[in-house]
Amino acid sequence: MSEILKVDGERMEFVLEYAVRTILAGKVVAFPTDTFYGLGADPFNLAAVSEIFRIKRRSYDRPLPLLVASLDQALDLTSDPPRLFFKLAERFWPGPLTIVVPASRQIPLKVTGNTGRVALRWPKAPLAVALIAAAARPLTGTSANLTEHPACSTASEVEAQIGDTLPLILDGGTTAGDMASTIVEVVGDRIRILRPGPVAESQLQEFLG
Repeated sequence: MSEILKVDGERMEFVLEYAVRTILAGKVVAFPTDTFYGLGADPFNLAAVSEIFRIKRRSYDRPLPLLVASLDQALDLTSDPPRLFFKLAERFWPGPLTIVVPASRQIPLKVTGNTGRVALRWPKAPLAVALIAAAARPLTGTSANLTEHPACSTASEVEAQIGDTLPLILDGGTTAGDMASTIVEVVGDRIRILRPGPVAESQLQEFLG
């Protein structure tokens, strides 16, 4: 069963240090974001990436989104990002918008599902941002649940679904979101909505072309 670590302000430093040590050891940690609980791992560690696919029972042709804690960190993960990427990031980050752009060569093909593109998001949740910053690298941000099962809003829901395969869950209470992030793909000077979510189509209208 998973180890569940309660998150509170008094032991935040310990929680972050323990979680980062686990992640840098090539393991997977569940943690709350501003939408649902996600699975955080080092995207440059192929064994850790493979472990996420195993935990979720996810097919390898499905890319893994990455979470960042700054625009500069996102830019390191992209290859010649379009100008529209910067406009979207300025308007909606940090927040529940995932932006798909060309991936840099440093991202393993397994993360991108061999698509050559990467899905990036800067979440608003303080714990998620603190964890990414403490790890000094982007983290995977796919939802902490079995594929085709409901996303989880609490640590207990994560434990019920994947607790027997996951080493550590950070219990930060119930997440604030009730929808997965909106996903858009930047195509030239316009976007395509791949998944509707909290950022509504009406808010994206000027970028749809």
